[in-house]
Amino acid sequence: MDPLSLGGLVALFTVVILFSGIPVAVGLLMVATGFLYVFDGPRSLQALPELFYGDLNSFALLSIPMFIIMGAAISSTRAGPDLYEALERWLTRVPGGLLVSNLGACALFAAMSGSSPATCAAIGKMGIPEMRKRGYPDEVAAGSIAAGGTLGILIPPSVTMIVYGIATETSIGRLFLAGVLPGLLLVGLFIAWAIFDTWRRGAAGVALSGITYSWREKFEILPRVIPFILIIAGVLYALYGGIATPSETAAVGALLCIVVAIVVYRMTQPAALWAVLRDSTRESVMILFIIGAAGVFSFMLSSLFVTQSIAAWIADLEVNRWVLMAVINLFLLVAGFFLPPVAVILMSAPILLPIIVTAGFDPYWFAVIVTINMEIGLITPPVGLNLYVINGIAPDINLKKILIGSMPFVLCMVLAIVILSAFPSIVTWLPDVLMGPEQ
Repeated sequence: MDPLSLGGLVALFTVVILFSGIPVAVGLLMVATGFLYVFDGPRSLQALPELFYGDLNSFALLSIPMFIIMGAAISSTRAGPDLYEALERWLTRVPGGLLVSNLGACALFAAMSGSSPATCAAIGKMGIPEMRKRGYPDEVAAGSIAAGGTLGILIPPSVTMIVYGIATETSIGRLFLAGVLPGLLLVGLFIAWAIFDTWRRGAAGVALSGITYSWREKFEILPRVIPFILIIAGVLYALYGGIATPSETAAVGALLCIVVAIVVYRMTQPAALWAVLRDSTRESVMILFIIGAAGVFSFMLSSLFVTQSIAAWIADLEVNRWVLMAVINLFLLVAGFFLPPVAVILMSAPILLPIIVTAGFDPYWFAVIVTINMEIGLITPPVGLNLYVINGIAPDINLKKILIGSMPFVLCMVLAIVILSAFPSIVTWLPDVLMGPEQ
């Protein structure tokens, strides 16, 4: 069987296995070992344990559990509700201000926690009931939080960017910087749509419910959220100032987040600290297991010459590079509908990166495009993790309404991809200025 036909067969079996409900890592291992055994003989399986371990034997991977602990420590406190309340107090007199407050709170909390589901849960528990009470339609209240939560995988520090960096052997520091301006662009587009939609509905005063806050009330809540923001700023400064590596800054950031949670939010119960470490360990092991399995899967594709044949086939198409990028975007979008971001990146990035570099695209720009596609996948069925998180928070709002409310924000993400394609320097300018052009 020729490699291209074999690649199609691998894709078919992979989809069937993953759709069966088997965990992603287990499914990838099953497909990889099965095809190696059938098409390369049983001797090829001898190297699999070493391959699996080799993909995990990287000091850079230490940053993943550390950043996850940071997010878990923040999520276990009232930082999310406090952040939401702080913005609501400052923006309560702005037309559509409550909706803007929710989106701003989602962006800031996502930057602090790096987790989309945690952002939806933390902000949604207070934001959705408050918006409904103020007269916002159910689909707007739920859809805005679902979309705002997706920002957690783009705005640094981002576990998704770390995974991309490890999978493609690109600089994690540059990837973090590359995500800053696109993240702010997405926040701006989300807020612009929120203000326009509020005006369009003739509800410019929907947030002006008569509630006012004194300057004292506006300032008194800030000390509860500023420490976390300062920690994130400090982590980024240490990383980009050349003071420490990503793994070292993540470790210090995790420790500081736990200290702030204990000091500011009185999280002194051993059970609460144990829950943070337990949940962080569970999520970290899941991601690392997928990384190891994806390494074995990539070895299988390479050993059977599937990767090389696909790259050569695409190179021989001689199509316009933007047509090629449109096809890749469509593939990523569809893959994101069905698989979690980490799995899509680990499976596709090593194959796609040589192709897009050959076509003249910047690998860091491509990382942002991939991540935005993964964000869309978080709020679109059938997986659409954020949709189900919001439905769990507000079970009386059905999934159809949540999906309808999130669709305008999906269009904002598509618009962001178009803008970044027209002006790629939005991605590359900050890394080049702070770290110098990559050689």
